[in-house]
Amino acid sequence: MKLPPLLVYSVLRLLAFLVPLGILWFFFPIFREFWWLAALFAALIGISISLLFLRAPLAGASTEIYRRRQNRQRDEASDEEAEDGADPAA
Repeated sequence: MKLPPLLVYSVLRLLAFLVPLGILWFFFPIFREFWWLAALFAALIGISISLLFLRAPLAGASTEIYRRRQNRQRDEASDEEAEDGADPAA
């Protein structure tokens, strides 16, 4: 079973934040007291990791979002198309 790219990217982004946060709390006791500073550093590390290593999952997630949006727009008929297709005799 193949997982959706958006789910994979979301999980990897969460891990890119949670793993550094856990490492900071476990190995550096000062961050247990200053939790907000640990969260800030973990966010910066997570952004860096995602920019460096998560380009392929981001491209897959973006492609999936674009494809879904195009399918949704194609399925919904606009008012003009509905009026043009209406039977004038009815």
